Amino acid sequence: MRGVALAGLLIASSATAADPPAAGRYDAQLCVTLGAAAPSCGPADAQVQRGNRVLVRISDIEYRLQLHSSQADVALMHGAMQIDAFVANYEWAAGPALEFVDADKQTRYELRLAAPAR
Repeated sequence: MRGVALAGLLIASSATAADPPAAGRYDAQLCVTLGAAAPSCGPADAQVQRGNRVLVRISDIEYRLQLHSSQADVALMHGAMQIDAFVANYEWAAGPALEFVDADKQTRYELRLAAPAR
């Protein structure tokens, strides 16, 4: 039931849908919300790539997202080892921010991009 609610939050935000940002490296903040808990946020490095790919690095963990029309294939990597994988509904929101939801784990992610990194 909560997974449906998390997916509903993402769909409800569709009124703020935005175009994806230009390809490049960005300083970012990744917020992760598990169930009804408060979000946990921290700095991240993000790279928006051509071909609808987004890489997000936090220390030695990397989220690799392959974006399709409304879903993303997400692989969570520690070096060369894959530690998790899931399919998530996603949306680019104003800001720009990439929001995606792992409904099975009742987890919501929001990647907020700052100005392009230099």
